[in-house]
Amino acid sequence: MGESSQGVTVVALLADPDAPTEVAQRMAKDLPDRLANAFDGQREFSVEVVSEPFTAGTEDLSTLTRRIVDRAGEENWDVVVALTDLPLHAGRRKLAADLSHEHGVALLSLPSLGGLRFHRRARRAVERAVLSLLDGRPADAPEPRRPRPLRRLAGRFAGVHSGPVDDEETADLRYVVSGPGGYLRVLGGMVRANRPWRLIPGLSKALAAALASGVIATVNSTVWSLAIALDTTRLVIATIGSIALMIGWLIVDAHLWDRATGDSPQARTRAALYNASTVVTLSIGVLVCYVGLLIINLLWVLFIVNGEVFASMTKSPLRAAEYWTLAWFVASVATVGGALGSGLESDEAIRAAAYSKREQERRRMLEDEDEGD
Repeated sequence: MGESSQGVTVVALLADPDAPTEVAQRMAKDLPDRLANAFDGQREFSVEVVSEPFTAGTEDLSTLTRRIVDRAGEENWDVVVALTDLPLHAGRRKLAADLSHEHGVALLSLPSLGGLRFHRRARRAVERAVLSLLDGRPADAPEPRRPRPLRRLAGRFAGVHSGPVDDEETADLRYVVSGPGGYLRVLGGMVRANRPWRLIPGLSKALAAALASGVIATVNSTVWSLAIALDTTRLVIATIGSIALMIGWLIVDAHLWDRATGDSPQARTRAALYNASTVVTLSIGVLVCYVGLLIINLLWVLFIVNGEVFASMTKSPLRAAEYWTLAWFVASVATVGGALGSGLESDEAIRAAAYSKREQERRRMLEDEDEGD
Protein backbone atom coordinates (compact mmCIF):
# COMPACT_ATOMS: atom_id res chain seq x y z
CA MET A 1 0.00 0.00 0.00
CA GLY A 2 1.61 3.22 -1.10
CA GLU A 3 0.92 6.93 -0.87
CA SER A 4 -1.09 9.27 -3.04
CA SER A 5 0.60 11.46 -5.60
CA GLN A 6 0.61 14.36 -3.12
CA GLY A 7 2.76 12.35 -0.67
CA VAL A 8 -0.14 12.04 1.74
CA THR A 9 -1.72 8.71 2.69
CA VAL A 10 -5.46 9.13 2.19
CA VAL A 11 -7.63 7.14 4.58
CA ALA A 12 -11.34 6.96 3.76
CA LEU A 13 -13.94 6.17 6.40
CA LEU A 14 -16.86 4.75 4.43
CA ALA A 15 -19.76 4.84 6.88
CA ASP A 16 -23.38 3.82 6.80
CA PRO A 17 -25.72 6.79 7.36
CA ASP A 18 -26.84 7.88 10.82
CA ALA A 19 -24.80 6.62 13.80
CA PRO A 20 -21.79 5.18 11.87
CA THR A 21 -21.37 8.48 10.04
CA GLU A 22 -21.46 10.37 13.34
CA VAL A 23 -18.80 8.04 14.72
CA ALA A 24 -16.61 8.51 11.63
CA GLN A 25 -16.92 12.29 11.72
CA ARG A 26 -16.01 12.38 15.37
CA MET A 27 -12.88 10.24 15.05
CA ALA A 28 -11.76 11.95 11.81
CA LYS A 29 -10.76 15.04 13.81
CA ASP A 30 -7.75 13.48 15.52
CA LEU A 31 -7.16 10.29 13.52
CA PRO A 32 -4.59 11.85 11.11
CA ASP A 33 -2.40 12.98 14.01
CA ARG A 34 -2.70 9.63 15.80
CA LEU A 35 -1.69 7.75 12.66
CA ALA A 36 1.20 10.13 12.01
CA ASN A 37 2.43 9.66 15.58
CA ALA A 38 2.52 5.90 14.99
CA PHE A 39 5.14 6.62 12.29
CA ASP A 40 7.04 9.19 14.37
CA GLY A 41 5.78 11.91 12.04
CA GLN A 42 7.53 10.39 9.01
CA ARG A 43 4.22 9.90 7.23
CA GLU A 44 1.39 12.34 6.64
CA PHE A 45 -2.25 11.30 6.64
CA SER A 46 -5.52 12.72 5.41
CA VAL A 47 -8.89 11.33 6.49
CA GLU A 48 -12.07 11.59 4.41
CA VAL A 49 -15.53 10.67 5.70
CA VAL A 50 -17.99 9.33 3.12
CA SER A 51 -21.56 8.56 4.20
CA GLU A 52 -23.16 5.91 1.99
CA PRO A 53 -25.55 2.99 2.65
CA PHE A 54 -23.06 0.38 1.46
CA THR A 55 -24.84 -2.40 3.42
CA ALA A 56 -28.21 -1.76 1.75
CA GLY A 57 -30.00 -4.98 0.89
CA THR A 58 -27.39 -7.48 2.08
CA GLU A 59 -25.43 -8.76 5.06
CA ASP A 60 -23.26 -11.13 3.01
CA LEU A 61 -19.62 -10.47 3.83
CA SER A 62 -18.26 -11.24 0.36
CA THR A 63 -20.80 -8.91 -1.25
CA LEU A 64 -20.04 -6.12 1.21
CA THR A 65 -16.28 -6.45 0.75
CA ARG A 66 -16.65 -6.35 -3.04
CA ARG A 67 -18.79 -3.23 -2.75
CA ILE A 68 -16.12 -1.56 -0.64
CA VAL A 69 -13.36 -2.57 -3.06
CA ASP A 70 -15.37 -1.30 -6.04
CA ARG A 71 -16.09 1.98 -4.26
CA ALA A 72 -12.41 2.39 -3.38
CA GLY A 73 -11.49 1.88 -7.04
CA GLU A 74 -13.53 4.93 -7.97
CA GLU A 75 -11.49 7.25 -5.75
CA ASN A 76 -7.88 8.14 -5.01
CA TRP A 77 -7.90 6.46 -1.62
CA ASP A 78 -4.99 4.50 -0.17
CA VAL A 79 -6.89 2.80 2.67
CA VAL A 80 -10.62 2.35 3.22
CA VAL A 81 -12.23 1.39 6.52
CA ALA A 82 -15.97 0.77 6.25
CA LEU A 83 -18.15 1.18 9.34
CA THR A 84 -21.61 -0.28 9.87
CA ASP A 85 -23.87 -0.61 12.89
CA LEU A 86 -25.30 -3.91 11.63
CA PRO A 87 -24.20 -6.99 13.62
CA LEU A 88 -22.60 -9.01 10.84
CA HIS A 89 -21.96 -12.75 11.03
CA ALA A 90 -19.28 -15.04 9.68
CA GLY A 91 -20.86 -18.45 9.79
CA ARG A 92 -21.99 -19.06 13.36
CA ARG A 93 -19.67 -16.40 14.76
CA LYS A 94 -20.25 -12.68 15.05
CA LEU A 95 -17.90 -10.59 12.92
CA ALA A 96 -15.58 -8.01 14.44
CA ALA A 97 -13.58 -7.06 11.34
CA ASP A 98 -12.68 -8.22 7.83
CA LEU A 99 -9.49 -7.00 6.16
CA SER A 100 -8.15 -7.30 2.64
CA HIS A 101 -4.50 -6.27 2.57
CA GLU A 102 -4.35 -6.75 -1.19
CA HIS A 103 -7.01 -4.11 -1.75
CA GLY A 104 -6.33 -1.98 1.32
CA VAL A 105 -9.87 -2.20 2.70
CA ALA A 106 -11.38 -3.18 6.04
CA LEU A 107 -14.94 -3.75 7.21
CA LEU A 108 -15.73 -3.08 10.87
CA SER A 109 -18.98 -4.10 12.57
CA LEU A 110 -19.44 -1.49 15.30
CA PRO A 111 -21.65 -3.61 17.61
CA SER A 112 -18.62 -5.87 18.24
CA LEU A 113 -17.09 -2.96 20.19
CA GLY A 114 -19.79 -3.13 22.86
CA GLY A 115 -21.78 -0.32 24.42
CA LEU A 116 -19.29 1.11 26.93
CA ARG A 117 -16.39 3.45 26.08
CA PHE A 118 -17.60 3.05 22.55
CA HIS A 119 -15.98 6.03 20.83
CA ARG A 120 -12.55 5.27 22.27
CA ARG A 121 -12.78 1.64 21.20
CA ALA A 122 -14.00 2.61 17.74
CA ARG A 123 -11.11 5.03 17.28
CA ARG A 124 -8.57 2.43 18.37
CA ALA A 125 -10.12 -0.25 16.17
CA VAL A 126 -9.97 1.97 13.09
CA GLU A 127 -6.43 3.05 13.90
CA ARG A 128 -5.25 -0.53 14.27
CA ALA A 129 -7.05 -1.59 11.12
CA VAL A 130 -5.29 1.15 9.14
CA LEU A 131 -1.90 0.20 10.58
CA SER A 132 -2.54 -3.44 9.75
CA LEU A 133 -3.45 -2.59 6.16
CA LEU A 134 -0.35 -0.44 5.84
CA ASP A 135 1.78 -3.46 6.71
CA GLY A 136 1.48 -4.26 3.00
CA ARG A 137 3.54 -1.12 2.23
CA PRO A 138 6.62 -0.95 -0.07
CA ALA A 139 9.94 -1.85 1.48
CA ASP A 140 11.12 1.79 1.59
CA ALA A 141 8.01 3.03 3.42
CA PRO A 142 8.43 3.87 7.13
CA GLU A 143 7.17 1.35 9.63
CA PRO A 144 4.80 2.24 12.45
CA ARG A 145 6.54 2.81 15.77
CA ARG A 146 4.24 0.59 17.82
CA PRO A 147 2.24 -1.86 15.71
CA ARG A 148 -0.74 -2.97 17.78
CA PRO A 149 -2.45 -6.31 17.27
CA LEU A 150 -5.91 -5.89 15.84
CA ARG A 151 -7.24 -8.70 18.02
CA ARG A 152 -7.23 -6.26 20.97
CA LEU A 153 -9.57 -3.86 19.21
CA ALA A 154 -12.56 -4.60 21.46
CA GLY A 155 -10.90 -4.97 24.81
CA ARG A 156 -9.31 -7.59 26.97
CA PHE A 157 -12.39 -9.70 27.66
CA ALA A 158 -14.15 -9.41 24.31
CA GLY A 159 -13.35 -12.92 23.07
CA VAL A 160 -11.99 -11.52 19.78
CA HIS A 161 -9.86 -13.92 17.80
CA SER A 162 -8.98 -14.71 14.21
CA GLY A 163 -11.56 -16.59 12.15
CA PRO A 164 -11.42 -18.75 9.03
CA VAL A 165 -11.58 -17.13 5.60
CA ASP A 166 -12.53 -19.10 2.49
CA ASP A 167 -10.19 -19.00 -0.49
CA GLU A 168 -12.82 -17.43 -2.74
CA GLU A 169 -13.44 -14.51 -0.38
CA THR A 170 -11.93 -11.09 -0.96
CA ALA A 171 -10.86 -10.70 2.67
CA ASP A 172 -7.59 -12.30 3.73
CA LEU A 173 -7.84 -11.67 7.48
CA ARG A 174 -10.89 -11.97 9.72
CA TYR A 175 -11.57 -11.36 13.39
CA VAL A 176 -14.67 -12.74 15.03
CA VAL A 177 -16.30 -12.56 18.45
CA SER A 178 -17.23 -15.68 20.39
CA GLY A 179 -18.04 -16.87 23.86
CA PRO A 180 -20.51 -15.48 26.41
CA GLY A 181 -18.46 -12.32 26.91
CA GLY A 182 -18.35 -11.66 23.19
CA TYR A 183 -22.09 -12.30 22.88
CA LEU A 184 -22.86 -9.80 25.65
CA ARG A 185 -20.51 -7.24 24.11
CA VAL A 186 -22.20 -7.51 20.70
CA LEU A 187 -25.60 -7.30 22.39
CA GLY A 188 -24.50 -4.14 24.20
CA GLY A 189 -23.25 -2.69 20.92
CA MET A 190 -26.57 -3.44 19.21
CA VAL A 191 -28.50 -1.79 22.03
CA ARG A 192 -26.28 1.25 21.84
CA ALA A 193 -26.78 1.42 18.07
CA ASN A 194 -30.54 1.41 18.66
CA ARG A 195 -30.11 4.37 21.05
CA PRO A 196 -32.92 3.50 23.49
CA TRP A 197 -33.13 7.07 24.79
CA ARG A 198 -34.85 8.00 21.51
CA LEU A 199 -37.84 5.92 22.64
CA ILE A 200 -39.04 8.76 24.87
CA PRO A 201 -39.74 11.40 22.20
CA GLY A 202 -40.63 8.71 19.69
CA LEU A 203 -43.66 7.53 21.68
CA SER A 204 -45.37 10.88 22.19
CA LYS A 205 -48.92 9.51 22.03
CA ALA A 206 -48.17 6.72 24.47
CA LEU A 207 -46.58 9.17 26.89
CA ALA A 208 -49.56 11.51 26.57
CA ALA A 209 -51.86 8.61 27.44
CA ALA A 210 -49.63 7.69 30.39
CA LEU A 211 -49.63 11.23 31.74
CA ALA A 212 -53.41 11.49 31.38
CA SER A 213 -53.84 8.17 33.17
CA GLY A 214 -51.60 9.37 35.97
CA VAL A 215 -53.47 12.63 36.41
CA ILE A 216 -56.83 10.85 36.64
CA ALA A 217 -55.54 8.11 38.97
CA THR A 218 -54.00 10.65 41.33
CA VAL A 219 -57.39 12.19 42.24
CA ASN A 220 -59.19 8.86 42.56
CA SER A 221 -59.88 7.91 46.18
CA THR A 222 -60.02 4.21 45.31
CA VAL A 223 -56.45 4.45 44.02
CA TRP A 224 -55.48 6.15 47.30
CA SER A 225 -56.88 3.26 49.31
CA LEU A 226 -55.20 0.67 47.09
CA ALA A 227 -51.84 2.44 47.24
CA ILE A 228 -51.59 2.61 51.03
CA ALA A 229 -52.80 -1.00 51.30
CA LEU A 230 -49.95 -2.33 49.15
CA ASP A 231 -46.67 -3.34 50.72
CA THR A 232 -43.29 -2.81 49.06
CA THR A 233 -43.24 -6.29 47.52
CA ARG A 234 -46.54 -5.76 45.74
CA LEU A 235 -45.50 -2.30 44.59
CA VAL A 236 -42.35 -3.82 43.06
CA ILE A 237 -44.45 -6.50 41.38
CA ALA A 238 -46.79 -3.80 40.03
CA THR A 239 -43.78 -1.92 38.67
CA ILE A 240 -42.31 -4.97 36.95
CA GLY A 241 -45.70 -6.02 35.62
CA SER A 242 -46.53 -2.62 34.16
CA ILE A 243 -43.12 -2.30 32.48
CA ALA A 244 -43.35 -5.85 31.11
CA LEU A 245 -46.85 -5.13 29.80
CA MET A 246 -45.62 -1.99 28.04
CA ILE A 247 -42.70 -3.84 26.46
CA GLY A 248 -44.84 -6.78 25.40
CA TRP A 249 -47.50 -4.53 23.94
CA LEU A 250 -44.95 -2.60 21.89
CA ILE A 251 -43.40 -5.81 20.55
CA VAL A 252 -46.74 -7.36 19.60
CA ASP A 253 -48.49 -4.26 18.34
CA ALA A 254 -45.58 -3.02 16.20
CA HIS A 255 -44.46 -6.51 15.09
CA LEU A 256 -40.98 -6.08 16.55
CA TRP A 257 -40.29 -9.78 17.15
CA ASP A 258 -37.75 -11.08 14.67
CA ARG A 259 -38.45 -14.44 13.06
CA ALA A 260 -35.66 -16.73 11.91
CA THR A 261 -35.30 -16.64 8.12
CA GLY A 262 -34.49 -20.36 8.04
CA ASP A 263 -34.37 -23.53 10.08
CA SER A 264 -30.61 -23.55 10.55
CA PRO A 265 -29.04 -23.03 14.01
CA GLN A 266 -27.28 -19.99 12.59
CA ALA A 267 -30.58 -18.35 11.59
CA ARG A 268 -32.14 -19.09 14.98
CA THR A 269 -29.10 -17.72 16.81
CA ARG A 270 -29.24 -14.58 14.72
CA ALA A 271 -32.93 -14.08 15.40
CA ALA A 272 -32.38 -14.64 19.12
CA LEU A 273 -29.67 -11.97 19.15
CA TYR A 274 -31.91 -9.46 17.37
CA ASN A 275 -34.80 -10.23 19.72
CA ALA A 276 -32.59 -9.88 22.77
CA SER A 277 -31.44 -6.45 21.58
CA THR A 278 -35.07 -5.45 21.02
CA VAL A 279 -36.10 -6.47 24.55
CA VAL A 280 -33.11 -4.75 26.17
CA THR A 281 -33.60 -1.59 24.08
CA LEU A 282 -37.28 -1.37 24.98
CA SER A 283 -36.56 -2.21 28.62
CA ILE A 284 -34.12 0.68 28.95
CA GLY A 285 -36.43 3.09 27.15
CA VAL A 286 -39.55 2.10 29.09
CA LEU A 287 -37.65 2.14 32.41
CA VAL A 288 -36.51 5.70 31.71
CA CYS A 289 -40.11 6.63 30.88
CA TYR A 290 -41.26 5.01 34.13
CA VAL A 291 -38.79 7.00 36.20
CA GLY A 292 -39.93 10.18 34.46
CA LEU A 293 -43.58 9.34 35.19
CA LEU A 294 -42.70 8.62 38.82
CA ILE A 295 -41.08 12.04 39.25
CA ILE A 296 -43.93 13.87 37.50
CA ASN A 297 -46.56 11.99 39.52
CA LEU A 298 -44.75 12.73 42.76
CA LEU A 299 -44.79 16.44 42.00
CA TRP A 300 -48.46 16.22 40.99
CA VAL A 301 -49.37 14.36 44.20
CA LEU A 302 -47.55 16.95 46.32
CA PHE A 303 -49.46 19.71 44.57
CA ILE A 304 -52.99 18.32 44.24
CA VAL A 305 -53.68 15.88 47.11
CA ASN A 306 -55.12 17.48 50.25
CA GLY A 307 -54.15 15.93 53.55
CA GLU A 308 -57.54 16.29 55.21
CA VAL A 309 -59.43 14.86 52.24
CA PHE A 310 -56.94 12.01 51.96
CA ALA A 311 -57.30 11.17 55.66
CA SER A 312 -61.11 11.26 55.53
CA MET A 313 -61.15 8.86 52.55
CA THR A 314 -58.46 6.41 53.63
CA LYS A 315 -58.51 6.77 57.45
CA SER A 316 -54.78 7.27 57.25
CA PRO A 317 -52.74 10.49 57.65
CA LEU A 318 -50.93 11.85 54.61
CA ARG A 319 -47.23 11.65 55.41
CA ALA A 320 -44.07 11.45 53.30
CA ALA A 321 -44.41 7.66 53.00
CA GLU A 322 -47.99 8.01 51.70
CA TYR A 323 -46.93 10.63 49.16
CA TRP A 324 -44.20 8.32 47.86
CA THR A 325 -46.37 5.19 47.86
CA LEU A 326 -49.18 6.94 45.98
CA ALA A 327 -46.83 8.39 43.36
CA TRP A 328 -45.16 4.99 42.93
CA PHE A 329 -48.43 3.12 42.45
CA VAL A 330 -49.83 5.78 40.12
CA ALA A 331 -46.67 5.53 37.97
CA SER A 332 -47.44 1.83 37.44
CA VAL A 333 -51.07 2.60 36.60
CA ALA A 334 -49.95 5.33 34.19
CA THR A 335 -47.51 2.95 32.48
CA VAL A 336 -50.36 0.54 31.77
CA GLY A 337 -52.31 3.47 30.31
CA GLY A 338 -49.26 4.31 28.19
CA ALA A 339 -49.14 0.73 26.90
CA LEU A 340 -52.71 1.07 25.68
CA GLY A 341 -51.96 4.50 24.26
CA SER A 342 -49.04 3.11 22.26
CA GLY A 343 -51.63 1.46 20.03
CA LEU A 344 -52.24 4.94 18.62
CA GLU A 345 -48.66 5.07 17.35
CA SER A 346 -47.91 3.82 13.86
CA ASP A 347 -45.64 0.79 13.49
CA GLU A 348 -43.14 2.93 11.61
CA ALA A 349 -43.03 5.50 14.42
CA ILE A 350 -42.31 2.80 17.01
CA ARG A 351 -39.62 1.19 14.88
CA ALA A 352 -38.01 4.55 14.20
CA ALA A 353 -37.87 5.13 17.95
CA ALA A 354 -36.61 1.64 18.82
CA TYR A 355 -34.12 0.83 16.06
CA SER A 356 -31.14 2.24 14.24
CA LYS A 357 -31.57 3.28 10.62
CA ARG A 358 -29.79 0.16 9.30
CA GLU A 359 -31.92 -2.12 11.48
CA GLN A 360 -35.10 -0.44 10.25
CA GLU A 361 -34.05 -1.04 6.66
CA ARG A 362 -33.14 -4.65 7.41
CA ARG A 363 -36.56 -5.35 8.89
CA ARG A 364 -38.30 -3.54 6.04
CA MET A 365 -36.43 -5.71 3.56
CA LEU A 366 -37.49 -8.88 5.41
CA GLU A 367 -41.11 -7.73 5.36
CA ASP A 368 -40.92 -7.09 1.61
CA GLU A 369 -39.52 -10.60 1.11
CA ASP A 370 -42.35 -12.11 3.16
CA GLU A 371 -44.95 -10.18 1.15
CA GLY A 372 -43.29 -11.29 -2.08
CA ASP A 373 -43.56 -14.91 -0.98
